[in-house]
Amino acid sequence: MPHAVARIMLLVSLTTVGLWSSAVRADAADDVRAREIAFAQTMADRDFEAFFEFISPEAIFFNGPEPLRGHDAIGSIWGRFFEGEVAPFSWTPDTVQVLDSGNLALSSGPVTAADGSPAGRFNSVWRKDPDGIWRVVFDKGS
Repeated sequence: MPHAVARIMLLVSLTTVGLWSSAVRADAADDVRAREIAFAQTMADRDFEAFFEFISPEAIFFNGPEPLRGHDAIGSIWGRFFEGEVAPFSWTPDTVQVLDSGNLALSSGPVTAADGSPAGRFNSVWRKDPDGIWRVVFDKGS
């Protein structure tokens, strides 16, 4: 009988941990989705300075033959996308997945050209930094 009680307690504990983990992932996914939408809004608003609030200083963007490492390299290429009154493209997440730890996430979705035509797909890896803020650490479009 004591073994049966121990097994039931273990099952209850594992179920509780699983539900807690699901709740953590769901909350984190909502946070990452909101951050991704706000990140995309910096392009629509033409706010290059705010763009960097969403990117880790050690981020790597894959935009061409060589990876762009850090804010300076990313800014040297991405700055041109913020020139002019109209954003050359926009993006929105249709997929967000978070690790069980709640500290690393992937967001992905369509990229749309200024004329509304499909332009590709983005994939961003977000990390929850020690300050509790989600920032992009890897970004790659296709």
